[in-house]
Amino acid sequence: MGNITGFFRVIVTAYLLGTHARADALAVAIGPIDTLNQVIINTMLVSFVPMLMLRPVADRAAIFARAGRAFAWILIATTLGVVLLAPSIISLLGPGLAPEQHREAVLLLRLLCPATLFGGGSSIFAALLYTDRRFIAPSLYQACLNGGTILAAMTLWKWAGINAFAIGYVSGSAIQLFATWALSRDLRRDLRAWGGEHPHVSLRQIFATPGLYLLYASMLAANIIATRAFATHSGPGMAAAFDYCLRCISVVVAYLVYPVANSLLPEIARLRSIDRTAQAYRLLDKSVGLMAVAAVTACTVGLLLRTEAISLLFERGSFTGESTLLVSRVFLGFAPAIVGWALLDLMSRCFFALDRPKMPVIASFIPITVNLAVMTLLGHVKNPALLAMGASGGLMVACVTLFAAAHLKRRATAAVPEAVQVG
Repeated sequence: MGNITGFFRVIVTAYLLGTHARADALAVAIGPIDTLNQVIINTMLVSFVPMLMLRPVADRAAIFARAGRAFAWILIATTLGVVLLAPSIISLLGPGLAPEQHREAVLLLRLLCPATLFGGGSSIFAALLYTDRRFIAPSLYQACLNGGTILAAMTLWKWAGINAFAIGYVSGSAIQLFATWALSRDLRRDLRAWGGEHPHVSLRQIFATPGLYLLYASMLAANIIATRAFATHSGPGMAAAFDYCLRCISVVVAYLVYPVANSLLPEIARLRSIDRTAQAYRLLDKSVGLMAVAAVTACTVGLLLRTEAISLLFERGSFTGESTLLVSRVFLGFAPAIVGWALLDLMSRCFFALDRPKMPVIASFIPITVNLAVMTLLGHVKNPALLAMGASGGLMVACVTLFAAAHLKRRATAAVPEAVQVG
């Protein structure tokens, strides 16, 4: 539902804004908030949920109580910081925006800031719901967000203009916060019943694993944010065209990775807990093999049908045939990211489930490094097909590096007991 409504959200954006300069302002403002919210939510689900589930109820109560307060203050500080630093952030993320679009993007970013507070708060309650295997409310986050954005954009456009997107976005995140808060009320009441008996839980315990995943997700996000910022130097409409491609590719990656990862991670964590790590690695290898076939197939189909699909999805209203051609050419260089992104994300999540986060964290620095190197060499790209080449290439290099490093480490680890046994 989240991905389907996401397509409709992009269709509404394309209809109202196309690839004009105002679409660049919206992309530069809403892109970082989208990314930040996704990073926060994925951090909670990948690291905080296992941390809660693997502890006794008394410890779980302590962790949730202290982590909830700590994360709440961090979210409040982040929101206020973005409000105060909005002009500098837009200058950094959209250096090529014209002065009028720069002012528009600053206002949009400030209007969008509460969504981070609401979305982060929702993820705290969602993590608690996951520990009781209640998945429906947390899974509706994107549907609420996209639904609110679509409804506000269509109904408030004449009155609020482009700011209607921000109003709807924040309203959707507030609805999701209320839903997760209300549905987790009985679980919070049960946890409070254990108050006073649980041991002290340090902030280091709470932030260790989430902190590593947050670093991993932030570096992957930086790869996308840097490309969008670079696009604002390449001409009007390029940042918006990149954003349309990003929406399409991220939906494909989500459909490839999330169903597999969400079912695979608990099984890998279980095998690790009973000292059957070798079987967990074999399961990981099979999953990566199947994912590689699916990702290459999706990339090939996307490349062959990109122009027809983009025209069918978006070409109406302000989104003209010229917009279709521009987005199609950007997609040509960005499509390989489907393979690298899907495989890297799947392997990384599995390594976090194995409690071996160092390799994916190190690998996460590769995409942004390669991307910055390629963008520096190319300068201000005018050919749309080259715009996302660095982002795609970085993800592919990181994926291959992580896979190779994992197999080398496994061979080295496996050789030790054999040598001991021979000795």
